[in-house]
Amino acid sequence: MSVDHKVDAGRRQLLLATSAAGGVAVAAVAVPFVGSLTPSERAKAAGAPVEVDISKLQPGQMMTVEWRGKPVWIINRTKEMLDSLKKTDGEVSDPNSDKPMQPEYAKNETRSIKPEILVAVGICTHLGCSPSDKFKTGPESGVSADWPGGFLCPCHGSTFDLAGRVYKSKPAPDNLEIPPHKYLADTKILIGDDGKA
Repeated sequence: MSVDHKVDAGRRQLLLATSAAGGVAVAAVAVPFVGSLTPSERAKAAGAPVEVDISKLQPGQMMTVEWRGKPVWIINRTKEMLDSLKKTDGEVSDPNSDKPMQPEYAKNETRSIKPEILVAVGICTHLGCSPSDKFKTGPESGVSADWPGGFLCPCHGSTFDLAGRVYKSKPAPDNLEIPPHKYLADTKILIGDDGKA
């Protein structure tokens, strides 16, 4: 009994030592692995909010910034551009923005916080092409003789008004997306974070 007991004790110590060494090895491997699951600084920056200065954006002009790898348009709409929205109400498929393509605070006729400033993701909701701005009206636009201004997707012909609302009977199923955003000052917009907009 004493010989068997000594063998069992030796095995037990060997088993404990091996288990402890194995546990340390697993922990040493797990720490870098778990660390690799946290987002990199580049990944964090790709999803980070973008601050934009619009102080030089004149009425009738558009600027494009990048947020999360997407083009975001900021348009300073003129009074004529805003007036055209009443004319297109009957021609767009979702005039009241009932589909959730915008935050609640942009669920209005202008789809914006401030009527003159539109902030929209410049990606067609059909297949992800980027529409072109067609701000010129009428025959000069190259779209149609009665074109009131807006956007044309060159890939499959979807058209959007100056609030990013898609026209009826077009391939795009939804209005352009309005990203979360808020004003930090009269001429500074933060895209990607609306906090308490």
